[in-house]
Amino acid sequence: MKLWNKNDLLNKKIEKFTVGNDRIYDLYIAKYDIKASIVHAKMLNKSKIISNNEMNLIVNELNVLNTQILKDDFIIEEKFEDIHSKIEFILTKKLGDVGKKIHTGRSRNDQVLVATQLYLKDQIKEIKDSIKELFETLIDLAEKNKNHLLPGYTHLQVAMPSSFGLWFSSYAECLIDDILYLNTAYKINNQNPLGSAAGYGSSFKIDRNYTTKELEFETLKFNVVAAQMNRGKIEKSVAIAISQIANTLSKFSSDICFYMTQELNFISFPDELTTGSSIMPHKKNPDVFELIRGKCNAIQSITNELNLITTNLTSGYHRDMQLLKEKIIEGINEIKKCIELTSYSIKKIKIRKNILDDKKYEYSFTVENLNKLVNSGLSFRDAYIKISESIKKGNYIPEKNIEHNLIGSINNLCLEEIRAKMKNYFN
Repeated sequence: MKLWNKNDLLNKKIEKFTVGNDRIYDLYIAKYDIKASIVHAKMLNKSKIISNNEMNLIVNELNVLNTQILKDDFIIEEKFEDIHSKIEFILTKKLGDVGKKIHTGRSRNDQVLVATQLYLKDQIKEIKDSIKELFETLIDLAEKNKNHLLPGYTHLQVAMPSSFGLWFSSYAECLIDDILYLNTAYKINNQNPLGSAAGYGSSFKIDRNYTTKELEFETLKFNVVAAQMNRGKIEKSVAIAISQIANTLSKFSSDICFYMTQELNFISFPDELTTGSSIMPHKKNPDVFELIRGKCNAIQSITNELNLITTNLTSGYHRDMQLLKEKIIEGINEIKKCIELTSYSIKKIKIRKNILDDKKYEYSFTVENLNKLVNSGLSFRDAYIKISESIKKGNYIPEKNIEHNLIGSINNLCLEEIRAKMKNYFN
């Protein structure tokens, strides 16, 4: 069944191609289409387009369908083009001509838009909650390990002393920026498109302010053409946000893989989180973090895919936009898994203590040696040359008490300030 039925003259090969994967991915937005349809029916009644009895019949049937969907007891058979055609078919089968009235004053275009935006709003909330959990884990690890130093690297060369506290909390604070991206995506999706119909409005006297309030949108997308032009932008706003989270997790995973190398051995994980080799008995591989890194790198490509799909489309609807749904839903599913696995795994991390006691890290203290000379009255440039010369001549000796002084200066982590910042932006 098709909402645009033309006596089923469409070639079956063309039909299969145009339907694509909608039957699969429409299940993600099914409950949101029901929610919007219920509100739409109530609005039609409020606007005196359908009667009280007609509204009640439609709403009751929609609630029955919603129960099936929430129980995962709902499928979209091949004879249906999408979730929208399946729902309208059932309403018509159960209610006859009354069921046919649900489509009054709307189009499949704004049906898809409103269901997608309601779905994306909920997904953003879920992702934010999982980010908050990972944030708290990282802050707790920073506090617990703040007195344990490790070498910082630039250009993959030993640079200056850092600490596990600094490392963990740096990623925690990066997650706050990712929350800001999510907040922006939420705001973009928080504009009600219902009532824009096919992109040019409806001559029925519908009440868009009512549906905005009932569907808990912050505001309307007032211009009906602009509402349809937002197809692509709403998905891209979320794609950009999850790509930033993916960037954070990918870099964090790379650090973990680097720190787990046998040459560094800064950190380790229990056997339950690592894999082995089919021929090398000694291997403990960080597969989970390598996969998180790979998946997150792939997630960062979604924004570009959406850009390419929507580039140079004129105003109004185009079938190209159907392809956006699959891309963003898969991206959301992947980022949620990656956040979950990162949060779960990182709680089991084991750090190695006294790393900087190793002689190969003695040059990490050169800046502190230099600063001590400056504090004693030498100019910075002369102090730099003096330390540089001692290194060249092989007689550089790091002062052992510097490490203890560093712990205080490095671990001025401002953890409470970082927590306050997250609280401010999370809501």
